[in-house]
Amino acid sequence: MEYKKTAFHCEAGVATITMDCPENLNAIDVDMAKELLERLYQCDRSSEVKVVVLKGGVRAFSAGGDIRYLYDNIQRGVVESSELVVLVGKLALVMKQLNKLVICAVSGSAAGAGANLALSGDFVVCSENARFIQAFVGIALVPDTGGPYLLSRSIGAQRALEMCITGRPVPAEEALRLGLVHEICPREELEERTMALARKLAAGPLFAYTNIKKQVYGAAFHDYDRYLHQVEETTMNSCADTHDYREGVRAFVEKRSPQFNGT
Repeated sequence: MEYKKTAFHCEAGVATITMDCPENLNAIDVDMAKELLERLYQCDRSSEVKVVVLKGGVRAFSAGGDIRYLYDNIQRGVVESSELVVLVGKLALVMKQLNKLVICAVSGSAAGAGANLALSGDFVVCSENARFIQAFVGIALVPDTGGPYLLSRSIGAQRALEMCITGRPVPAEEALRLGLVHEICPREELEERTMALARKLAAGPLFAYTNIKKQVYGAAFHDYDRYLHQVEETTMNSCADTHDYREGVRAFVEKRSPQFNGT
């Protein structure tokens, strides 16, 4: 595979996967999702990799979906493919099933699929300027990348519903208070604090870590695959075929308020 949107570095057992597409704030499109999946598979197969760090840019971990791309498709009358929904669901599942611990380092905005990708990490370290946004509702879509599933299990169904319905930004301090992130720090310390945690984990009892992760996955995520295929893919595809979705995307790009009509 030719990698155009991600970078990779491994040192002292810590593999760092960097989303490196600043022109669209690391939007998670089909190509980005495929690259991330292949990077994770490589880490899982490598005996040199002990811990995985996933990070984005300073301004944004990831802005989520590429709205301009969606807008251009709508203007051309192209019906959205379900390929991306399947891929981001697979990405969320692989992060939980990976035999290596995954740390997500979040600076700036983590929106839409980007927010749920970040929350899929086993540990989340974020800077004080981080914001987690379930932005899907703004364009009349439902969350993907396992968002409602992850949130319901970490903060409860009612809070998860509120966060997804309102699409409001959740700042770093609130995310820490809710237990969504492991720690927060000044932006200039994010790299150092993340690597300190990664090195500590890399020096620990890795076989035990792998099996503890399997235990937690078995206890809390035993039906994750079913949810992604039977609930997330179905509801997302239904919403992507509506007037409100097309209106939401057009309004976002055209910088106006959307006129939803419930269809």
